[in-house]
Amino acid sequence: RRTTVEHLRSCRMPSPRTPLLLLACVACASASFVTSLLPRPHKQRVASSAITMAQAKGVVITGGAGGVGWAYADELMRQGHWVVICDVKDPAPAVAALQALHPDGVSRIYGIACDVSDSASVQAMTEFASEKLGTVHYWINNAGINGGRRPFTEVPTTVVEAVVKVNLVGLLLCTHAAIQMMQQQKGVKSHIFQTVGSGVKGGGTPGYACYGATKRGLPQLTDSLVKELTGGVPGYEDVKTPGQVSVHTLSPGMVFTDLLLDDSTPELRKFPFGVLAAQPDEVARDLVPKILGVSGNGAKVEFLTTDRILGAFFRRFIKGEKSEFIDDDGNVIKKPGQQYADNGVQTQF
Repeated sequence: RRTTVEHLRSCRMPSPRTPLLLLACVACASASFVTSLLPRPHKQRVASSAITMAQAKGVVITGGAGGVGWAYADELMRQGHWVVICDVKDPAPAVAALQALHPDGVSRIYGIACDVSDSASVQAMTEFASEKLGTVHYWINNAGINGGRRPFTEVPTTVVEAVVKVNLVGLLLCTHAAIQMMQQQKGVKSHIFQTVGSGVKGGGTPGYACYGATKRGLPQLTDSLVKELTGGVPGYEDVKTPGQVSVHTLSPGMVFTDLLLDDSTPELRKFPFGVLAAQPDEVARDLVPKILGVSGNGAKVEFLTTDRILGAFFRRFIKGEKSEFIDDDGNVIKKPGQQYADNGVQTQF
């Protein structure tokens, strides 16, 4: 069974590997890299960035009522941007929590219930976003489910259909609607981000065959759209707005959310979760500036970069540092003053 940094960079779902094999990756790091490895600093919330309303960007986030989607919205609002979140569940509590966190009068947050696997629901959400934001500069396709960790033959067919409808059909419908809307925004450069996860590079995702299959197709979709949106399709009219809409992949890595911790085992929580996984707010702090700063077309925006992975291995396996989130028995470390769900996910609001 092969272990590669490239596989771990794209992981959103667990795939167990032996830590001994991973030490080879650390040995490849340069001396300058190793000497730069310092303990991760304690993260503190800082004041909102001083941007004007004219500088604020409009952002749509699917699956934004919790997890990393909600964390994206939180970080975007901290910087003063306008956000629409949609979710299959009522987003009102998530919106209220964000409004309470950001009463500055610059940033804006709106929410709408949306089933991304239903074309009519997606169209209604798109119109809502256009009305509230005026201009949509960034669209993050974040909604996704995994169907639970179990052998493929034990997955009910209804769950198979649900995973494919949300992760693949839903993403296609949202991307279709987003491109059509963005092409009508004259003179505006807009970006769509497709969230990838474990399975995106192949290699197998035992226990999550359906999930992995839906993620495997996203690079192909992204590459196809990059070519269509820049050079058009032979035999059809030229692209009216070449380069106006760009499509990229977005990899948040392993995030301590329901998607990761549901059906997890102590062994999985010890490794790789205890070494590589991060809380949603840490991921958002890293990825949001990368999202806002993206250029060109077909970019690969990721949290688990090679340097980050090697740094995590060095701290854990060379320096012997303990996980901040998982104890030696594979249990989630519950910090005083924080609330947690039964599966160990830290409550966000």
